[in-house]
Amino acid sequence: MVTTDVPARPGFGERIAALVALVMLVAAIAVLLISVVSDWESALLTTTGIVVMVIAGWYVVSRRGGAHTIALLAFLLGILLIVASFVFADASAARVAIAIVFGILSVGASRVALQRSLPDLRRSARMQVPAASARHPVLIINPKSGGGKADKFDLVGACRARNIEPIELHRGDDLVELAEQAVARGADAIGMAGGDGSQALVASVAARHDIPHVVVPAGTRNHFALDLGIDRNDVVGALDAFHEGVEHRVDLARVNGRVFVNNTSLGVYAKIVQSPDYRDAKGKTTAEMLPDLLGPNAAPMDLRFTDQAGTEHGTALIIMVSNNPYELHRLAGGGTRERVDLGVLGVVAVEIANAGEFASFVALEAAGQPQRFPGWTEWTAPHFRVDSAAPVEIGLDGEALTLEPPLMFQVEPLALRIRIPRLAIGRSPAAKTVHILSGTTIAELCRVAVGRRAIASKEA
Repeated sequence: MVTTDVPARPGFGERIAALVALVMLVAAIAVLLISVVSDWESALLTTTGIVVMVIAGWYVVSRRGGAHTIALLAFLLGILLIVASFVFADASAARVAIAIVFGILSVGASRVALQRSLPDLRRSARMQVPAASARHPVLIINPKSGGGKADKFDLVGACRARNIEPIELHRGDDLVELAEQAVARGADAIGMAGGDGSQALVASVAARHDIPHVVVPAGTRNHFALDLGIDRNDVVGALDAFHEGVEHRVDLARVNGRVFVNNTSLGVYAKIVQSPDYRDAKGKTTAEMLPDLLGPNAAPMDLRFTDQAGTEHGTALIIMVSNNPYELHRLAGGGTRERVDLGVLGVVAVEIANAGEFASFVALEAAGQPQRFPGWTEWTAPHFRVDSAAPVEIGLDGEALTLEPPLMFQVEPLALRIRIPRLAIGRSPAAKTVHILSGTTIAELCRVAVGRRAIASKEA
């Protein structure tokens, strides 16, 4: 367990914020209950429509031919039932809107009360020790990444204006070799302008030589930059880390020797990204492949592993192994990590056998509680192993690979020196997330409201 110090007693402003958060939460729940009781017919129509849509959705994605057509019609029927519920909803829509406003106010006040507001995070980042300016900074640039962000923001010119050596990556170049050559020429800080897969390769070189790594968010999604608290919209501003930055250490993870900074996926997603058509037509490719992967004739995936309780599993629809655990309240969204320095892997496995289980899983994920699904297993560990009788297809930081089993995952605690701009937030969005319906969050708000914070440190 890693802890961070917080004040022993909350201040007056925090106590008021906690009280406001609790009152707004009660008000939001009360308004919703009144809406349901006074307009139960619409609530019943909405619930029925959602159930029909979810169950039909499983057959839409897992069947072909007539079964697919019937399921699609049922899915449309579910939509009509939901639309009808709003048509006959009387004033419930207004009540829901009021409840949403109360909920937003509750979350905002909770962030202030629990010191998770944006100003709190910025103050925390300012407390980091500034790093000395790099004498020979180098940035490797992938001009094709992110749809050509490097050219759009003239990264080469921006580097030269800041006395940073730019190295452009061209077709056929070995990224690791370019980084090694830069270090051999005297680079004392090395950065990468590109996607997360490229970040991992350059980070492996930086870690090997124990020099700082700078993340420039010139890729498509840049999840690593997001979790480091770097502004993904300020590509050029990320260069400030070389000369006006703060430094700290984070973990790296490996699978069979390959470094990854975010996560590795196995199962359905990994098989889909292997398709050569995926990058140009993600939706079409997914729709075409899912019936073969989820349908009644689909063979169970040979992904054998043992969970934290010692239970052996012979298959899973989805396995995700991450460099530190993610907050996965929406599995499809990938989530974020509050910290990347806990020295553990995050492991999630999901087993879904039929339409009924699929409906249950989708409903729980929609409620932000996928962990309550019986087929969901989640834990942390420094090591993890997956066995299979054949080569395993994986998605490693978004890149499609095939590795020979067994797959051996491990974390390397504090292996990488990271530099971020001094003016960056420096904390992941997960650091300001407040799960207002969580029992532990409500209990902590109650303690803050009465001025008796029961714990002197917060679990990170």
